[in-house]
Amino acid sequence: MPSIQFTADSSLCPLRLDVYASTVQNISRSRLKTGLRLIRVNSKEAKLSLRLKGGETVFIEWEDPLPEFIEPQNIPLNILFENDDVTVVNKAQGMVTHPGAGNRSGTLVNALLYHWGSEEKRDESAFRTGIVHRLDKDTSGVLITAKNRNTEVFLQTEFKKRRVKKEYIAIVQGHPPSLYGEIKNYISRSPSNRKKFAVSKNPETGKSARTVYRCIGIYGPYSLMRIQIKTGRTHQIRVHMKHLGCPVLGDPLYGKKDNLFADASLMLHARLLGIRLPHIEGENDGRALQVFRAPVPVRFKKVLKTLHREYKATALPENPEKVLYD
Repeated sequence: MPSIQFTADSSLCPLRLDVYASTVQNISRSRLKTGLRLIRVNSKEAKLSLRLKGGETVFIEWEDPLPEFIEPQNIPLNILFENDDVTVVNKAQGMVTHPGAGNRSGTLVNALLYHWGSEEKRDESAFRTGIVHRLDKDTSGVLITAKNRNTEVFLQTEFKKRRVKKEYIAIVQGHPPSLYGEIKNYISRSPSNRKKFAVSKNPETGKSARTVYRCIGIYGPYSLMRIQIKTGRTHQIRVHMKHLGCPVLGDPLYGKKDNLFADASLMLHARLLGIRLPHIEGENDGRALQVFRAPVPVRFKKVLKTLHREYKATALPENPEKVLYD
């Protein structure tokens, strides 16, 4: 991945990091924002808004350069809802949301461009057009995309102001300390592995993260969870479940080897998304909350079938069958 390292000139400081980088290092502001992956100042993760005093060692890393042309591809999509403004899909496990480093094709964006048939959306300016939130490659489930710029801005605002309801289901290894709970802390990139994130107590190096969970079934050494995220940090659920002592089954980054399900893929699914849409009026805030649900994946059903066979379910505050299959 492309990167740059420099030492801040004391004679030019104090100065914001982004201003210093653009004026002194000749890095365009668009380059600073597009594909930016990591910023470290004196080996600590930092933000573009940091004020440099002078003498600091600054390291900036980007994703690989964005493709100038994105080819629409005829990739089947599981569409849950669609109108003139949005396309809501049940993203398949293994599908990357948009092109990036090592993933130039086969992404949701490639598939959407073909589905929409919009020739003008093939250039770099449309690289992230329509993508207002993400799911990890190995997380399946509900994902909403915008079909025009006005809708994109509207949905981005809904996510930014946290007026969106997001609920996941997960099968985890181990048991949570209680059947109900809330996790509130900070999440930052791991200093030892740039692909991983970790819980942090320092608000200066991490981003606030809040997760609410409910254990709806315990099967021997496994638990079935309903999870709502109140913030949208990268790998948030996976990091928080590990922090809880219950890593998601099949998680290659944060999980652990499992003898019963040695070949399990990530058992995390975005089951429900509630969000207001433009041009659909309702009583609250002028618009009604639209709720979209993605069916429980086959991989979940297979694992649950095995768990029901091997263990007797305990500690069920409600019927998991009703929760998962309504």
